[in-house]
Amino acid sequence: MATDKCEHCCEHHHEHHHHEHHEHHHHEHHEHQHEHHHGSLKSKIVLIALTVVLTAGAMMIEHYGSLSTWQLLLVYLIPYLIIGHDTLHEAWEGIAGGEMMNEHFLMSVATVGALAIGFLPGAETEFAEAVFVMLFFQIGELFEGYAEGQSRQSIAHLMDLRADVAHLVDGGGERDVKPEEVAVGGLVSVKPGERIPLDGIVDEGTSTLDTSSLTGEAMPRRVEPGDEVVSGCVNLSGRLVLRVTRCYGESTAARIIDLVEHAADHKSKSESFIARFARVYTPIVVFAALAIAIIPPCLSLAFYHQPFSASIATWLHRALIFLVVSCPCALVISVPLTFFGGIGGASRKGILIKGSNYFDQLAKLQTVVFDKTGTLTEGRFAVVAVHPDNCDEHQLLHLAAHVEHYSTHPIGEALRQAFPAEATDGCRVSDVKEVAGHGVWAKVDGHTVCVGNEKMMATAGAVCNACPHEHDGTVIHVGIDGVYAGHIVISDVVKDDAAEAIRRLHQQGVSHTVMLTGDRQEMADKVARQLGLDEWHAGLLPTDKVERVEHLLHQQEGRHATLAFVGDGINDAPVLARADVGIAMGALGSDAAIEAADVVLMDDQPSKVAVAVDMARRTIAIARQNVVLAIGVKVAVLLLASVGMATMWMAVFADVGVTVLAVLNAMRAAVMSDSFTKKQGV
Repeated sequence: MATDKCEHCCEHHHEHHHHEHHEHHHHEHHEHQHEHHHGSLKSKIVLIALTVVLTAGAMMIEHYGSLSTWQLLLVYLIPYLIIGHDTLHEAWEGIAGGEMMNEHFLMSVATVGALAIGFLPGAETEFAEAVFVMLFFQIGELFEGYAEGQSRQSIAHLMDLRADVAHLVDGGGERDVKPEEVAVGGLVSVKPGERIPLDGIVDEGTSTLDTSSLTGEAMPRRVEPGDEVVSGCVNLSGRLVLRVTRCYGESTAARIIDLVEHAADHKSKSESFIARFARVYTPIVVFAALAIAIIPPCLSLAFYHQPFSASIATWLHRALIFLVVSCPCALVISVPLTFFGGIGGASRKGILIKGSNYFDQLAKLQTVVFDKTGTLTEGRFAVVAVHPDNCDEHQLLHLAAHVEHYSTHPIGEALRQAFPAEATDGCRVSDVKEVAGHGVWAKVDGHTVCVGNEKMMATAGAVCNACPHEHDGTVIHVGIDGVYAGHIVISDVVKDDAAEAIRRLHQQGVSHTVMLTGDRQEMADKVARQLGLDEWHAGLLPTDKVERVEHLLHQQEGRHATLAFVGDGINDAPVLARADVGIAMGALGSDAAIEAADVVLMDDQPSKVAVAVDMARRTIAIARQNVVLAIGVKVAVLLLASVGMATMWMAVFADVGVTVLAVLNAMRAAVMSDSFTKKQGV
């Protein structure tokens, strides 16, 4: 439980993998590390058991035998060195490396002092106490090691996202290669039961995919030729041939693993404080213990003329108790372990939190701003009505689909699906120009066609006609050579759990829920009222969204209130970056979202935002409980020690007992996410 070990539980894993990130043997290395971890725990248990037996024997010899103090020391040195050699070695390495102020040093000084105190005039021997202090220190480390292993396992499932081999389709046959060796554009075969090694597009075959390791959701997803698939999913039923779209280092699985491993770089305020606290605190403790041992006997000699040797034993004993109690193990270990467990537990549910500092931000959320399309609504538009003005329905759809052929916007997708034959009808499309927030221009067979909103029509000089029918949906206007040609109504549906997400956020004390959309005011009003939102703004361009978020940030009440923006990541990167917490949802394979967001929800359920907030608050609460427990017990025992009422056993409990309790409490951070999400039915 050294100071350096506090960092170990959050950083050792990341450092171990950082340099080998894109290498094939990384997975084997992880397995080896896992086995080594279990081996060290087993050997520690054997040493603890052996020490208990030998110490019991030494105590019987002390009780029934008539050995001198020196002989007794030799008897007790055997179990002491068996259990304490590691700690003494770490302490010596710290001294040699110029970083002596760690827990190993404190424990070594305290126990060596306890072994030596019996040789002072009028002092009782404390050989058994010295061995037991070291023994309990090692028991505390055993618990820490076990807890660290459990927390590690909560992100170890991500290591399984890596496929060891890729079946490269080459010249009619197949050969097995490392995924890193496959170039973009290469064909890869994936058999049923195998994990998809690289991101790609299905070239041939149909199948269902298990995406649960990425999203936490058990529902299989059907894929067919032309569909995008991401690495890390498991192919369940049929053989697939994929055309690779990203090299291994850029694949979804590699990016997710990298994201979680780098989470330790971004420390929470409490975690950073604990690390700084330990560096300053430990030297103060050592000098305070020296002062307790030396100053009172000197004062007794000066003022009461008591011999120095008469009181040194009493005050040295109190100084040793002070050293043991003051060990900051419980804080230094349990707080980082809590956040590490929280990150791992969240990742199992498809919630990737990029650092423990975002737990602080999520826990204090007062305003949550949602994008509408693809976030609160499905984002899968469908054409529900076609109202031509100066042409027929077929021509209106035909021209709109051609213009939107290259658009990545969901509206473009809906128009292409409504008129799927546009690629084979021989029309020539050129000079395509997309105007953000307005629509798309293009030349189709020499005619200038614009497809977009009323602003786009005004720019083109086409006079819009109001839709005569009542439709819930987005109206897409079409103009041909500056003449209004009609409009198409496209509708989107609200997600099943969107209303539940807003309700739960309000229950959690989020006082302000806001929706921003580029859609029409009427459509925004309908969705907002259906979901119970507090505020909404329609007809916004991407830059307008940033301005709105800026305005909301200035409106925040309270210094500690934070704002989150939740978007689907297609054009939300600037707003995600500007908010206190950027949450990207449905980010399976979305590069922009993974880069810009602080929290990444791998599926597209808005209710996961409420789950993330709840997990953050519980994780922060556990960290605070550990701080209060550790400091409270230590202060109580230190006060008793200062008046001579504390024993070495109390000191051991105040250090090791509290550490064990704090570590066990910290382990709840990794586990509670499971119980919480099951309870919520997520």
